[in-house]
Amino acid sequence: MSTKFKKLNKSIINCSKCLRLVKFRKKISNTKRKQYINETYWGKPITGFGDINAKILIVGLAPAAHGGTRTGRVFTGDKSSDFLYKCLYKAKISNQSNSNHVNDGLKIYNTYITTALKCVPPQDKPEKIELDNCFIFLKQEFELLKNVKIIIALGKIGFDACIYFFKKKYDFKEKLKFSHGSIYKLPNDMKIIGCYHPSPRNVNTGRINEKKMVSLFKKVSKLSKNLS
Repeated sequence: MSTKFKKLNKSIINCSKCLRLVKFRKKISNTKRKQYINETYWGKPITGFGDINAKILIVGLAPAAHGGTRTGRVFTGDKSSDFLYKCLYKAKISNQSNSNHVNDGLKIYNTYITTALKCVPPQDKPEKIELDNCFIFLKQEFELLKNVKIIIALGKIGFDACIYFFKKKYDFKEKLKFSHGSIYKLPNDMKIIGCYHPSPRNVNTGRINEKKMVSLFKKVSKLSKNLS
């Protein structure tokens, strides 16, 4: 990992700007969930994970309360990650179908995963000021991930955060509407694809299923190989 990325990730981990989020992540880490009662929670902001030379960038909402906040890695150790990595593996984007802990040997190919918000928000509902505070980190990730050509936005908040970056940096004025499978052209020869978030809420209601998710990931993987 480059020196600039290491510096950025250190800044993310040390951030305590949003008092509501700091209080909430500390509460989760101290009270814990019953099945993890003997574990030491990470309890800090979460950095991105994956290939920093990737052409594909996946942007989610935030770390899960007992997933990333517990394990210290984005999309790791919760139901959303179970579904996500089962699909990434079937699309040949990851080397294994599970993401359980930071030392599980997981690798993702030509892909980097991050979140719009680096701390878990209460009820998964971030406030605007919190997203604004965290945008500085997402902006730096975009600027350091120089080879990215395709963004997969998991959910509307992740989608809107990505579009906001392009509006600020390139004076991008098009109004893009989030929907699953939608593909839009962005400045600098990039594309963004909307994707339902792999949360239990979406999976259990049938809004998203394995077939739909794998199909989208395969399409993105194929598309990325045709982009210089």
